[in-house]
Amino acid sequence: MSKTSYRAVWISDTHLGSRDCQSAAINSFLKNIKCEYLYIVGDFIDIWQLKRKWHWPQDFNNVVQRVLKKAKKGTRVVYIPGNHDESFREYAGLDFGGVRIQKQTVHETLDGRKLLVMHGDEFDAVVQYNKWLAVLGSAAYDYLIYANRIVNFLRRRLGLPYWSLANYLKRKVKNAITYIHSYEDALIADARKRQFNGVVCGHIHQPVIKEQPGFIYCNTGDWVENCTALVETAEGQLEIVRWPLMHAKDAPREDDQDLEEEDEPQPSERFAEIPVNLAGVETFEPAGFMNNARPR
Repeated sequence: MSKTSYRAVWISDTHLGSRDCQSAAINSFLKNIKCEYLYIVGDFIDIWQLKRKWHWPQDFNNVVQRVLKKAKKGTRVVYIPGNHDESFREYAGLDFGGVRIQKQTVHETLDGRKLLVMHGDEFDAVVQYNKWLAVLGSAAYDYLIYANRIVNFLRRRLGLPYWSLANYLKRKVKNAITYIHSYEDALIADARKRQFNGVVCGHIHQPVIKEQPGFIYCNTGDWVENCTALVETAEGQLEIVRWPLMHAKDAPREDDQDLEEEDEPQPSERFAEIPVNLAGVETFEPAGFMNNARPR
């Protein structure tokens, strides 16, 4: 498969550490794209899951290595921790192996639009004010994904394509729909107030692009249920890319030698030479945000 070039790529909610992480799909996706900017928009590593039960196969190492290799070869990589990997927020402003850690950042599109990039849990009242309920909800979600795994095992035996039970329930349950709309409205209102032209987030595992007059809302989705990424094409168009699971299944397992030999793009500007306007971004602290951002 030939590589597809993008100006920018956003991925979030990979949940490395969870048994339901589609790590083979992530590896396949990262291997087959080239980009100048790569934004990891939270929940890259699922520390909540790792604390409950350690699970870290070689595929997870390969995902991390692919990200680091892209940074080494010139791709500007920004990592914005989410609520499942919030411990890394303590290191905001630091650079690890060419990967810059930020709580939030700003991306300027080819046509000059300024997009606020953040995970989005700051606008989730459950996460911010009822941490125990958030952990309980995460455990319930894990059981739902486990049921989803069983359903799709049976569908594969019957020759049927992948189908997301979790997404189906989200669309059908009124409270879930109301929560999603409230979450989106809160992010849009905040970004508009701060005079951005759009916002890119993750957190709720709902890949979507919604355009309003003078504004755009983008959710990158996830790599547990949907296997999606947000991309900016070379022409400056924002799109959701859905990476079929068959790509990962058909692709050979990656190894360290493959990672070392793989050719990568060499952007003309290195990470340290690209100015980023973060005015008004790092100082943004919703109520209770900094308290919840510290590692436990």
